[in-house]
Amino acid sequence: MGRLDGKVVIITGAAGGQGAFEAELFAREGAKVVATDMQTDLLEKVVTKINDDGGHAISLRHNVTSEEDWQTVVQSAVETFGQVDVLINNAGIYFSNKVEETSLDEWNKTMSVNATGVYLGMKYIIPEMLRSSSGSIVNISSIDGIIGSGHSAAYAASKGAVRALTKNAAFSHAKNKIRINSVHPGVIMTPMNEHQLASEETKTFAQKNTPLPYLGKPEDVAYGVLYLASDESKFVTGIELVIDGGLLTL
Repeated sequence: MGRLDGKVVIITGAAGGQGAFEAELFAREGAKVVATDMQTDLLEKVVTKINDDGGHAISLRHNVTSEEDWQTVVQSAVETFGQVDVLINNAGIYFSNKVEETSLDEWNKTMSVNATGVYLGMKYIIPEMLRSSSGSIVNISSIDGIIGSGHSAAYAASKGAVRALTKNAAFSHAKNKIRINSVHPGVIMTPMNEHQLASEETKTFAQKNTPLPYLGKPEDVAYGVLYLASDESKFVTGIELVIDGGLLTL
């Protein structure tokens, strides 16, 4: 028995890194996967691999800042698989600038993808989940949404918004048996973080400042997300699952 047998899962930002690993892992655990991203060529490779390995997945081009795209994604998921049980709001972007160095365009773009995209996902998924009085939503935030890092101002603000919005929605829909949780990764070796860890000096600094003696990989986060998506966490809602190698213990 797979941990997600019979469940239909939408995963945004599934073309690479953490999202791609989640899509493949969830399919192996029995889920029917609706994988979405703007990078359609990479996304199609992920979905093809899932289906070639005996899983069930479809790919959809998806701008998470678009209401129309979200409506299309939800409609396509229901038409293809009959329902939506799980939403993983994984899509995100990152700019490393401090407050005074952040342009208004960078600020607006970051908030639009990282925060508004999560809001829109919940706005259009929750009505579908209300039909069955069940569901799990996992919003990918960051430890930057909990603590200050001195850089990435727009990113930190957007992830703080995801943290607060998650708690608000979790409280609102607990009575409907819809669970909503946030996950807060630390330094994870994904394509989005490559620019941060481009030099050996930066990578060494990150390793030395993470209590566990290595940096995280996409699977380290994905297995935590899997727990929250599955019925194993049926009494868990509104939490912040920190997966950071111990950074927040410092």
